[in-house]
Amino acid sequence: MTTTRDTFAGLSTPEIALWYGLIVISTAIFALGALRLAAKYRRGRGVPRLDRLRARRAAMAVAAHTTIRRRDPTAGAAHLLVFYGFLVLFAGTVILAFQDDIAAPLAGWHFWQGWFYLGYSLVLDLGALALVIGLSAFAWRRARRRTPRLDYTRPPLSEGAKPYPRTRYAAGDWLFLGLLGFLALTGLILEGLRIAATDPSFERWSPVGWVLGQGMIDVGLKGDSAASAHHGLWWVHGAVALGFVAAIPFTKAVHMLVSPAGLAVRDPQAGRALAEVPADATPEQVGYGRVLDLEWRHLIDLDACTRCGRCHEVCPANAGGHPLSPRDLVLDLRELAEGAVGLRAQLGREPLHDPAEAIVGAAVRPETIWSCTSCMACVEACPVGIEHVPIINQLRRRQVELGEIEPLLQQTLESVHAQGNALGAPRRTRARWAKELDEPVLDIRIQPAEWLWFVGDHASLDPRALRATQALARVLQAAGVDFGILYEAERTAGNDVRRVGEEGLFCDLAEQNVAAIDGCEFERILTSDPHTYNTLRNEYPALGGSWQVVHHSELLLELLGSGALNPRPLGRRATYHDPCHLGRYNGVYEPPRQVLRAIGLDLVEMPRNRDNAFCCGAGGGRMWMTEPDRHGRPRPSDDRIVEAVALDGVELFVVACPKDVIMYEAAITSTGNGERITLAELAELVEMATSPA
Repeated sequence: MTTTRDTFAGLSTPEIALWYGLIVISTAIFALGALRLAAKYRRGRGVPRLDRLRARRAAMAVAAHTTIRRRDPTAGAAHLLVFYGFLVLFAGTVILAFQDDIAAPLAGWHFWQGWFYLGYSLVLDLGALALVIGLSAFAWRRARRRTPRLDYTRPPLSEGAKPYPRTRYAAGDWLFLGLLGFLALTGLILEGLRIAATDPSFERWSPVGWVLGQGMIDVGLKGDSAASAHHGLWWVHGAVALGFVAAIPFTKAVHMLVSPAGLAVRDPQAGRALAEVPADATPEQVGYGRVLDLEWRHLIDLDACTRCGRCHEVCPANAGGHPLSPRDLVLDLRELAEGAVGLRAQLGREPLHDPAEAIVGAAVRPETIWSCTSCMACVEACPVGIEHVPIINQLRRRQVELGEIEPLLQQTLESVHAQGNALGAPRRTRARWAKELDEPVLDIRIQPAEWLWFVGDHASLDPRALRATQALARVLQAAGVDFGILYEAERTAGNDVRRVGEEGLFCDLAEQNVAAIDGCEFERILTSDPHTYNTLRNEYPALGGSWQVVHHSELLLELLGSGALNPRPLGRRATYHDPCHLGRYNGVYEPPRQVLRAIGLDLVEMPRNRDNAFCCGAGGGRMWMTEPDRHGRPRPSDDRIVEAVALDGVELFVVACPKDVIMYEAAITSTGNGERITLAELAELVEMATSPA
């Protein structure tokens, strides 16, 4: 017997013709759906640019599953089995089609036999088994573990907005799993039935099919009865398979096409450097007001979402009771896009929301976009590269343009415009902290220095934060560092001003700061404020200011390493909180930790650390807004202190950001942990370790 099999064994000529006709129909529907997606994205703002493609990086991420395995190795392993199992079966189908429809009829080449056929059978059997195992793991997670992030329960929509059933998301998830599982299982059963009908010895190379086939033979299902069952199941399996292919552009399965595209067009500076508003932009072109204002790649993001809920799980606003879930925001925007230019619109169905109406207020609650702390946890956690924070920023920009912001935020922005700082302090008081030191601080506007220290608002003006600023100044002076400050010429760098959506004010601040800095002679810029660090480093270069910017943790490490500072070991147990703008935004994780180890602290990591660190809740302008009803949930800062206190023997909660000093000092008090843990800023500890005993 030849080591091969007949692809259409038991099928009549009319049945084979019908099969090819169904293939044409399925492929045509798939192609129309893919073209529909392309047309949808072309309706977005901007023109797709090939120079933005990072296809190689995206392909590597997809192949290695690096973005999926991060944070959840179990889900990553299950998806790896599903992905490669499906890929193997798809490749096997393509190979078979090439053999039957091209190689054999056109060239008389029959390669699907002998050793190739045996290897093909083994690989496809194992691929199907991997697919079944991976899908079973996902089904177990949903049915038994009931992972909270897969819960679609969320706050209601804006008043007057049309609700839509969220249960269909869960139904869609199960349908996707069920169809793939059905195809994998029926494929293996078909293999077993075929073996039971013919019982060729070489089919032992189909191990799963062979075991199933022998079991069928043992119970009497063999020969003609097995062949008859095989014929019926073949048609069911084939029809479902073609239906699945046709449905890919219209269902959750669309992520198989769009997610790699989303990774390929993702901006590596997403969130770090927000998009500029063109100088000639009209009010209608500022930010996102209606769904067709979205940039083309953000429309891709909406379809790339797999609803995995990782962003939902890590969002501090969501955890703190705010009406924001990054996942649900994306789903709301997707519904809006579908009603405007998607399948719903093409079928003539009434949209859930009028595409001509403003996004905020109709489809998205205003409170939702103002809840964001811009911490980038959602963007960092997303396995498909969705840019939640830039999308929210664009929605905020339109609200600011319309004047739709709360009074407290408006008052803060007016203070920034009038005084150059968010605390409303007179400009002349900005450097008062420096005059309280024993040694004078150089005015770098008058005399050049190696370091220009850009101090920042809270580090200059908040009573608790400026104590850390003064400690850093004393450490630098003791180490012989040549530095100066801008005194009253310094304005807030504008990081949070830009992230609340006030682009015009941000540009004014940047212009004034760039002019002040360029008027000085120095080598490097120092700052202890991660928000300032990010803006000077990532956003000012586009506005004419390009310098080497260093966080004080990096300079302190440099001074300790050079011997300019000689610490004694403090011998205490501490934990360190990663500031969002220093860690997730800029990847500075190790310098603060190395400083703590160098001064003899026993460092204990909190469960959420480095790129998974939990936000304090102050960023994105949240510090400038009123607190909402949290429905009994703790503030993000309170939650973080509770996490730290649970660590064995930890005495110190160490921070490296002025906002963190303020937020966590208050959180230690509000949680009643003042006797259990003490807040310390990095510079304060270095001063303690290097001062005379």
